[in-house]
Amino acid sequence: MSFRWLNKVKWDETGLVPVIAQEASSKDVLMFAWMNREALSKTVELGEAVYWSRSRKKLWHKGEESGHIQKVKEIRLDCDEDVILLQIEQIEGIACHTGRHACFFQKLEGGFEEGEWISVDPVLKDPENIYQE
Repeated sequence: MSFRWLNKVKWDETGLVPVIAQEASSKDVLMFAWMNREALSKTVELGEAVYWSRSRKKLWHKGEESGHIQKVKEIRLDCDEDVILLQIEQIEGIACHTGRHACFFQKLEGGFEEGEWISVDPVLKDPENIYQE
């Protein structure tokens, strides 16, 4: 198998491509992550999001520990062919490891000099109840 479609993606110098996960129904941007060729291939094969964890240096099947799987509805490549957009169904409505719907829950308020990051979205589930060792 040649998987020629993988060759169209412009991978960075480390073999990664940035990925945006967007909820298909609401169009909310839920999270940002990275994929390598294997992660993208697995995502297509499984129909569920598989990312590359840069910190752990291994594949990360989203929801493997938390149960918050991302079912892939559509995969798009941007005009420069260097960013992937996953349109997904977020199982249980929680994408962020903090227990929130989305990872982008901090909003800058107060302007240029007095700016401060404020958490504006609620925690839907305590992370300690999500990730039990």
